[in-house]
Amino acid sequence: MSADGGLDLRYPIGVLFVVLGLLLALFGIATAGNAAMYERAGAVNVNLWWGVVMFLFGAGMWALAARAARSAG
Repeated sequence: MSADGGLDLRYPIGVLFVVLGLLLALFGIATAGNAAMYERAGAVNVNLWWGVVMFLFGAGMWALAARAARSAG
């Protein structure tokens, strides 16, 4: 919660990106053996890598919101 009693938007954004990043990374892990699926991407598992990026972004947003809540309270 922010000082004025409203919800810090970094919490729901962080949760959204963490959940979607985990789902995308798990899908990338599950399809890692399918070479034909990643042929157009230069044999790079884009689902796994973008899932990790989304997860890290969400975790960063969550950490910033938690830090702001600690410093405000």
